[in-house]
Amino acid sequence: METKATLRYAKISPQKCRLVADQIRGKSVSHALDVLKFSSKKASHLILKILESAIANAENNNGADIDDLTVSSVMVGDAPSFTRFRARAKGRGNQIIKRNSHITVRVSSKE
Repeated sequence: METKATLRYAKISPQKCRLVADQIRGKSVSHALDVLKFSSKKASHLILKILESAIANAENNNGADIDDLTVSSVMVGDAPSFTRFRARAKGRGNQIIKRNSHITVRVSSKE
């Protein structure tokens, strides 16, 4: 049985978020929680909150046991980006792209 939790429009670039997502994909939930709690990256704090939400969804909606859950998938997708302009020399301007992410965590039973 699979349960998911999603965070949309997270203010972090997908590239930075995928570095953390790759570390917990396929691991048991208890091991993934330990990895995220001791990581110093901003993305680990965001993914930790989503993983805890997915665990709570599995317990309340499906009656799953925490010890039997694994992180089946962590998907990080692009969200709409913000565009800013930075003034440069001789009247020119460059774009600054502020990237955002959609993050989805799925947990499933080992059964």
